[in-house]
Amino acid sequence: MKPISYFFAFLLFLPACTANKNNSNIPLFEEKNWVVEQQAGGKVYFKNNTLEIIDAKGCTVWYNQKLEAPIQIDYDVIVIDSAGVYDRVSDLNCFWMANDPMHPNDFFYNSTFRAGKFNNYHSLTQYYVGYGGHNNSKTRFRRYNGDVNRPLLPEHDLSDAEFLLTPNINIHITIQVKNNTTSYIKDGKTIFLIKDDALYNSGYFGFRTVNNHMLIKNFSVKKINF
Repeated sequence: MKPISYFFAFLLFLPACTANKNNSNIPLFEEKNWVVEQQAGGKVYFKNNTLEIIDAKGCTVWYNQKLEAPIQIDYDVIVIDSAGVYDRVSDLNCFWMANDPMHPNDFFYNSTFRAGKFNNYHSLTQYYVGYGGHNNSKTRFRRYNGDVNRPLLPEHDLSDAEFLLTPNINIHITIQVKNNTTSYIKDGKTIFLIKDDALYNSGYFGFRTVNNHMLIKNFSVKKINF
């Protein structure tokens, strides 16, 4: 299994790279800053400030610093479709403000157990968006409450074409947590704006996917005013 050409990746991300070159607050995509939990058969690469995920059966890549609201998370991502084995256009997913109620002081205690298997994340408290899940037929928001059942509200279950994935183009994602709300924004358009009176205001962020191929760049975290 070979990673995609990084010359190709550079061309795809060139506008975003230029925009960020003077931002000293961007955490670099270096392996030391991330914790990879992945099922057998997949691979994660860190190179040239780019994260490449090639996944077979499930993968979560966690930023290893605990985040505190009010906060904004940004990144650029391309879902690859180039006839590769795992080039399935689906599952541009993420977790944020994640915590493990069983191990509140050591989030990564169960990292080896979780191992990228999706069911092993259901006991966490966190926010989740599955963008273009179920073979790019649904986009969903869930608030995980630590009770495994992961309630899904009808208004958070989207299937219109405008909420699904287009491969091989740069997508910009912004996530905000502030003032009893959390939001998920794609290319400047708010997809989900959630009011939460019991806001998860601290926790971990993770990229999540299964059986697909993604390139991610320009990850940044910053405090925001509200």
